[in-house]
Amino acid sequence: MPEQSTDLRETVRRRYAAAAVQVTEGGAACCGPQAVEVDENFGSTLYTADERGTLPAEAVAASLGCGNPTAVADLHEGERVLDLGSGGGIDVLLSARRVGPTGKAYGLDMTDEMLQLALANAEKAQVANVEFLKGTIEAIPLPGGTIDVVISNCVINLSTDKPAVFAETFRVLRPGGRLGISDVVADDTLTPAQRAERGDYVGCIAGALSFTEYREGLEAAGFTGVEITPTHPVADGMHSAVVRASKPLPVEGTAPTATSADPCCGVDACCTDAETSADPALTVTESKSAAGCACQG
Repeated sequence: MPEQSTDLRETVRRRYAAAAVQVTEGGAACCGPQAVEVDENFGSTLYTADERGTLPAEAVAASLGCGNPTAVADLHEGERVLDLGSGGGIDVLLSARRVGPTGKAYGLDMTDEMLQLALANAEKAQVANVEFLKGTIEAIPLPGGTIDVVISNCVINLSTDKPAVFAETFRVLRPGGRLGISDVVADDTLTPAQRAERGDYVGCIAGALSFTEYREGLEAAGFTGVEITPTHPVADGMHSAVVRASKPLPVEGTAPTATSADPCCGVDACCTDAETSADPALTVTESKSAAGCACQG
């Protein structure tokens, strides 16, 4: 990775680590944790009062997104959902309740402090059908073809390698799977330099793609039915937007793509209720551990 990209990623990591620490350590016992300071275009106010009321105060306080992806992802009972850049877990917990006990919600984050906060929030919420993974959104630690829906809340703009994010998202989705995210998108007339003038990288502004760049990036990765709908302005010529797209079903007569039933991580049917160890002498957990698999659940 180029040095500038490495520096930007570390800057992003430090910013969100500090936000998690603020929520964890900065609250008053009588009133709950202090929310991370953001303007009216970002944060927990973009969720309904009913949604906020079902979650631990720490999950709500750590919300830093520009939308509410669970409101647009059209989640169904029994589906497997992956949240890219899951932070304190607000969207994972909401998704887990929507997909029910027969479904599962995964959260992926690169920041230890946010992962610790998310795990604590899941325990407080008494939500069992969740799993939080450490990793980057450019290299998702899950097998291909195992996820029904990918969501994300104002995180993809923070990546320094967006083509890799789109390619990895496409890989982990099953054929017919879909993308339903919130992100910051720039007017096509704005150059990268003009976007940077409107806000910094960690503030979700400078790294935003334009509408055309976003659409072309998703289509280059293989997505179809791309829809990008602005919801509210976040800066001059910059918008919070809902992005939807689908992974097409294979054309009849073509070879099927890999599915969760294929061997992976030392087990068969990885990340399904039917998973079994490929080595009868080992348990599923032992096989995954020996294979170095990130999907340990």
